[in-house]
Amino acid sequence: MSAPERIPPRGVTDTERSARLLAEGELTVRGRIREASNAALYCTVSQDGREAACIYKPVAGERPLWDFPDGTLAQREVAAYEVSEATGWGLVPPTVLRDGPYGEGMCQLWIEVTPESGLLALVEGEEPGEGWKAVGLAEVGEGRTALLVHADDERLRRLAVLDAVINNADRKGGHLLPAAGGRLYGIDHGVTFNAENKLRTLLWGWAGEPLTGEAVGVLQGLREALGESGALTARLAGLITAAEIDATRARVDALLALGTHPEPSGEWPAIPWPPV
Repeated sequence: MSAPERIPPRGVTDTERSARLLAEGELTVRGRIREASNAALYCTVSQDGREAACIYKPVAGERPLWDFPDGTLAQREVAAYEVSEATGWGLVPPTVLRDGPYGEGMCQLWIEVTPESGLLALVEGEEPGEGWKAVGLAEVGEGRTALLVHADDERLRRLAVLDAVINNADRKGGHLLPAAGGRLYGIDHGVTFNAENKLRTLLWGWAGEPLTGEAVGVLQGLREALGESGALTARLAGLITAAEIDATRARVDALLALGTHPEPSGEWPAIPWPPV
């Protein structure tokens, strides 16, 4: 009997094929990711001789949050994937909503991380070096501070635009997954799409700078897809509320009107804690 075919992440194998396997395959729990704040189970999913590793986050394992309705984090993770796919950037691993051993939950393709340095760093001084963008000063103990910086990397810049669209309240360093082929994925999108401005991220390095031409084109495509009869609107309708879809449209419109990356509003802590 031949070994099951392993399904690699998007960019190597067709995304729809991976998503179908996640949605329809037999889900088997292999262990638990203990450092996760909500229940996150490491699983395999198999169907017709194909198998992939994945993460399953059951709704029943979500901790209540004061600023998000209970039992909605899994849907928000899937909504983030849908918006990512609509951009064409493929920044979020294939993610579906499905039933599992512990009830309905989010199921996302597991990404094998490749060693990569140079995405985030703490440096001495008040200015970032060449190839880096400053985020802000951070306490490093014993009354000392260092400058938190991230790479001036087009993959991170695309992710910063996506986060602004989905209103990501928790873009930490540990949510950045470098993968084979030079790809970079973002994960953990449960606290997104709030109708109020809650953008918290480590990717503030481009704040106030003009959006790239590529980003403007992507945002224009999102504006069309988010129209009343748009394809993306239809996909999001079963995942987030009508008010949250309206707020997403408004964020896209605002980004296009300003033509720049957003800046911290001052109404909400700009950097998540802990930042990693």
